[in-house]
Amino acid sequence: MAEPERTAPAAHAALSEELEARRARALEMGGAEKLARRRAEGLLNARERLALLFDGGQMREIGQLATSITPGDEARTPADGKIAAFGHVEGRPAAAVANDLTVKGASSANVNARKIAYMKDQATRAGMPLVFLGESTGSRLPETMGARAMAQMGQDSQQYCRRRETPWVSAVLGPCLGSSTWYSVLSDFCVMRKGAFLAVSSPLVTSQAIGEEVDPEALGGWKLHAEVTGLVDAVARSDEEAIGLIRRFLSYLPGHAGEAPPRIADAGAPDQTALADLVPTAPQRVHDMRKVIRHLFDTGSYFPLKDRFGRSAVTALARLKGQSVGVIATNPMFKGGALDPEGCRKATSFMVLCDSFNIPLVFLVDTPGFLVGKEGERKGAPAYIMNMIHALQLVSVPKVAVILRKSYGQAFLNLGGGRNSDAMAIWPTADVSFMGPGVAANIRPDLAEMEFDTSPWAFAGAFGAHEVLAPAETRDWIAEMLDFLARRPGGGVGRHDMAAWPTTV
Repeated sequence: MAEPERTAPAAHAALSEELEARRARALEMGGAEKLARRRAEGLLNARERLALLFDGGQMREIGQLATSITPGDEARTPADGKIAAFGHVEGRPAAAVANDLTVKGASSANVNARKIAYMKDQATRAGMPLVFLGESTGSRLPETMGARAMAQMGQDSQQYCRRRETPWVSAVLGPCLGSSTWYSVLSDFCVMRKGAFLAVSSPLVTSQAIGEEVDPEALGGWKLHAEVTGLVDAVARSDEEAIGLIRRFLSYLPGHAGEAPPRIADAGAPDQTALADLVPTAPQRVHDMRKVIRHLFDTGSYFPLKDRFGRSAVTALARLKGQSVGVIATNPMFKGGALDPEGCRKATSFMVLCDSFNIPLVFLVDTPGFLVGKEGERKGAPAYIMNMIHALQLVSVPKVAVILRKSYGQAFLNLGGGRNSDAMAIWPTADVSFMGPGVAANIRPDLAEMEFDTSPWAFAGAFGAHEVLAPAETRDWIAEMLDFLARRPGGGVGRHDMAAWPTTV
């Protein structure tokens, strides 16, 4: 005898119960045991990370009921190991994908790849940042094995093409292999938690490939990427700190490339009369340019990027009377402020970031030039020097430069000299020439008896600088010049000639 048909309310109630059961299963992720193990290790799970990223922990999850398409794997792959959501960061909309390591190691597969593609597409269309919270074991085997799987993968090969329509941000919060690695290095900002790992292949696969033991930290640890490769912009001690840095980074940027960055209330700055005490008048004495930056810009707004890499150069976001600005400076505390290939790489990638997202640039200069020697030549120094000036000459956002002390040789041009900035000022301590007089005399002894005026007065007299400033006048001058320059047509939006520039140069 056929089962009697349920009434409509009863049928809907049964379906609603099934829906809630499926939602509850998705929220269980990889199971209570795996989640408890993470808590014991002091690690947040993927949904906890998203809750921390979004204002008030509020988010709209996308694809919560997605699972693997492999028969028999459906029940074992809640959300298919990658959790996607929309929410708000500091009141502005954002999109995010968090890898769930408790579900098949957050391995990349057909369905979760489509989830990521959807989030990328919608974030771009809606003009909102996209955040990747990375932690994964690479491709899912056997789902990605075989010719058919590779043919399918080839259909999505455009997923790694970046045109910087919106900011991309990533965090390396555990083992990052496969797509987690790719999205980390494609992002505009990447933070790495100590103890995490970032590489093309795992230590095990690498050991088998090269026939020797590989130390995970040496292969892909935070010190390698923060200090040697420069792939990481900041280092954090915990998930919470890393996500806090992401929220802070996004606060300096617009939601998309078609608008100016947000402006906030002026937080004020330290006493400007103290600036003169931070920079010695004697050219051979060193000083820490980061202290100068903290004094010039709004209190608490200094946000360095790649602070442990290419340390003779400083790249930082900051605010000037509430306006987002990018700062590129040389730091005599390291290599006397001479730019090496790493410093040029760092400055170039930062210019690309600022120009792509309409952030004006400020150059603070105290450099003897480029670092010379065999090591730099082996690293391809000439190419990085030219990449840097090429990028500078493509920059379409306002750029101003201030020479505090030394500015010699080609580095003068690479740091805003001549027509490479819209406005240039110098301090009375400035010294501008092709090279330092001592070096020139060693090369050509007859030059020692010749007098060359390298003073700020000679430079300003030749209209090389638009203004000679006392140190205490610098903050107001920069702010006024940026305000004048912002009145260009376009409402603070540049040409974005470098929107497709490689993320690692």
